[in-house]
Amino acid sequence: MTLTLGHYLSLGAILFAMSVIGIFMNRKNLIVLLMAIELMLLAVNLNFVAFSHYLGDMAGQVFVFFILTVAAAESAIGLAILVVLFRNRETINVSELDTLKG
Repeated sequence: MTLTLGHYLSLGAILFAMSVIGIFMNRKNLIVLLMAIELMLLAVNLNFVAFSHYLGDMAGQVFVFFILTVAAAESAIGLAILVVLFRNRETINVSELDTLKG
């Protein structure tokens, strides 16, 4: 059995749907929200790599490296903000972090 483009796209769609469900189902824990966003980015990266491989073009794979770089920076900054918020407020519950409202 060989893996076709449809297999990769369906796996990417399942991962993307799981991350959207994770975002909408859990609106309380900030760590789970960040993990769902990262899963969403990885699902998109899987689609980029699959299309890049099947079209024979390296542009999609290069684009994935840029996305992973931005995702790593976003995770580091997000976790740093999370640590500061936890030290000041002693909670990571999203509904209780209302001090950021303008």
